Amino acid sequence: MELEQTFMNFLLHHQERHNRTYHFLILMDAIISAAKHIEHYYITGALKGNLGCTDRVNVQGEDVMQMDDIAHEIIIHYLKTTGRVIRAVSEESKDIIPLDEKGGRYFIYFDPLDGSSNVAHGLPVGFLFGIAKRNLDGPEDFHLRAGKDYIAAGMFVIPTGTLTIAFREAGTWRFHIDETMNYVKPVRIILPDTPDTWELSFNATNRYTYRKEVRDWVRQNERRYTFRYLGALAGDFHRILTRGGMFMYPAIVNHPDPKKLRPEGKLRLMYEASVVAFMCREAGGHAVNEHGTPILDIEPKDHHQRTALYVGSKPLVEDIARVLEGG
Repeated sequence: MELEQTFMNFLLHHQERHNRTYHFLILMDAIISAAKHIEHYYITGALKGNLGCTDRVNVQGEDVMQMDDIAHEIIIHYLKTTGRVIRAVSEESKDIIPLDEKGGRYFIYFDPLDGSSNVAHGLPVGFLFGIAKRNLDGPEDFHLRAGKDYIAAGMFVIPTGTLTIAFREAGTWRFHIDETMNYVKPVRIILPDTPDTWELSFNATNRYTYRKEVRDWVRQNERRYTFRYLGALAGDFHRILTRGGMFMYPAIVNHPDPKKLRPEGKLRLMYEASVVAFMCREAGGHAVNEHGTPILDIEPKDHHQRTALYVGSKPLVEDIARVLEGG
């Protein structure tokens, strides 16, 4: 019989090793509990009738799935129980959510159900989160944090039972859920150096909506690598972390429907792009926006701010960044 180290045991030793407090343990215990509940509702969703659409459209202009609502409510419930969260930003809430503005220690930015269009088909979805700390040098001004200020970021891929989490200057780690519903067996994730396994991941139907420089880059490079695209950032990025390569969601500038133009990109900066960019950096990779600017350096002006995203192996991202900067 072989018993594996649990995530919470790993995290306890991590906090001690880096002389950090246990407040973060309490927060992560809540996030883990929320993820387990979301996974349960997703797995049983077809039986319980939880996989359909509501009659609402969210602040992003997207149809809200029942599972979007369920996941959001579960996460907020568990965050409230910690007494450690100052404010939360959720894709499913128009407004910033105040939780404990006097006694809290952390800000959390999350997408409760990334890739929810996959729900009806039983395909993987994600729960993405980024965590920043309160101001330790003076009164808290509640400003929105750039990705470089996160202390941790992670994602659950549901229902595959995986957690990938990165800690600032301490690497990216992957855990798998076991038969006791514990996340176990920490594995350090480092992007492969050689391009033998690298993959490109992007929505091929949008390729003609990209700016010319990006279209040309895709045409010149796509046959060098395997192509994979799931349609959920968490699932696609999960593969990139393992195989290497690049996930890209460029700006949409040539769409025949003006309502679908996204000149600055479609993904959300704080709880999608910055989260995967943080994890990618700790795994040895890089991420930039449509202008070649590092994602982690972008100071958000709005909590639902959008961005283009190119994230993955550093040589590929740096190569396309030179194209983006020159365009």
